[in-house]
Amino acid sequence: MKKKFPFIIVLVFIFSCNTDQPTPTTQSSQSSSSKLLPELSTETKTDYKKIEYLPPGIESIFGKMPSKENGFYKFSFPRQDFNVMLEGVKIDPRFAFTTWFAFMPQDSAGSSGMLMGDMVLLESEFKNVLKKLDEKGLDIAAIHNHLLGEKPKIMYLHVMSMGKPMDLFNSLKDVLSVTATPLKTNYSDTSQNMEWGKTEEIMGYTGKKEGKILKFSVPRNERIKDAGIEIPENFGINSVINFQKAGNKAAITGDFVLIPSEVNTVQKILTKGNITVTALHSHMLFEQPRLFFMHFWALDEPEKLAAVLNDVLRSTNHVRK
Repeated sequence: MKKKFPFIIVLVFIFSCNTDQPTPTTQSSQSSSSKLLPELSTETKTDYKKIEYLPPGIESIFGKMPSKENGFYKFSFPRQDFNVMLEGVKIDPRFAFTTWFAFMPQDSAGSSGMLMGDMVLLESEFKNVLKKLDEKGLDIAAIHNHLLGEKPKIMYLHVMSMGKPMDLFNSLKDVLSVTATPLKTNYSDTSQNMEWGKTEEIMGYTGKKEGKILKFSVPRNERIKDAGIEIPENFGINSVINFQKAGNKAAITGDFVLIPSEVNTVQKILTKGNITVTALHSHMLFEQPRLFFMHFWALDEPEKLAAVLNDVLRSTNHVRK
């Protein structure tokens, strides 16, 4: 009778190798998509105070003074030279076409800090603007549309830079010189502010009235940083919602500032409410948490639109008032 020990040894070896195979992954040990999302900041926001002092001579750069805001100051240039139509509505430049630059000081003297801005441009102005930005050493953060179907086509170019405020604003003046942007004039509107019925009540916020325009600026609850620096509310990181009266209806546009997990929820709410999502993109390069800006448009009864917009704000991490 032949010995079978070698065969038995082989079987034992094979069995022992099989026991080294990984055990099946359980449902609880699998990484869910939610674990891939950034943690929201629970830190308390800095209580920024309204800017008191401005650099000497700053009023001579653009021929007007900037507005003093909480933690920053800001120049605004409505593109009054535009004559833009969309769905039969002549668009007020304060509604959708305002170039702005804001500066946040980073030292007690206000001699250096962060600049952010958004340039509203015709397509024909882009080539010269980009060339001039490069000449002046100013960085771009985004280029995109906000609306769909407007005539003529309007585009938006976001800028960001660090440095001395007078140097940065003088450089931006040179950039704007290759466009038709009106600099010195403020928007002239002698019409009375229109009544908006229950629109503000439905929105849940108090808006700012400017003639036929009603504006809302809603901050998020998170503490938001860019390039490691905390950003004040309204320094380009608030959700902006604008209404413009058009007969018995109103046009709306603006952008919701969203974290990744909110994007598709908001898109579905807007689409169901017959509000068109016109763009989705970033505005900054190094923000924390990661932010997306969802632009929209609709023309309908203002109170009906306000109900949908309120639903978005309640479904996202915005400050409630």
